[in-house]
Amino acid sequence: MFDYFIIATATNQRQSNAIAEEIRVLMKRESTRRRNIEGKDSEWILGDYGDIVLHIFTEEAREQYDLERLWADAKKVDWQSFRTDSH
Repeated sequence: MFDYFIIATATNQRQSNAIAEEIRVLMKRESTRRRNIEGKDSEWILGDYGDIVLHIFTEEAREQYDLERLWADAKKVDWQSFRTDSH
């Protein structure tokens, strides 16, 4: 089980991989290591960080799989309230 489910969109596979790598680096900096990653060569990358599951889709794949509809009853979290930087 997990506590957070994050869905992100990238314009292409190259950008998806860049996002996945940047998140890996940022999470490692916070002492959270990725347990597993799947789909690095596909339109849907899944990153398992234990309590956090990250989904990075291309626009087409996000529309096709429509996880927002499947998880419509899940509590939504204002992720911007967790930001620690000034950007």
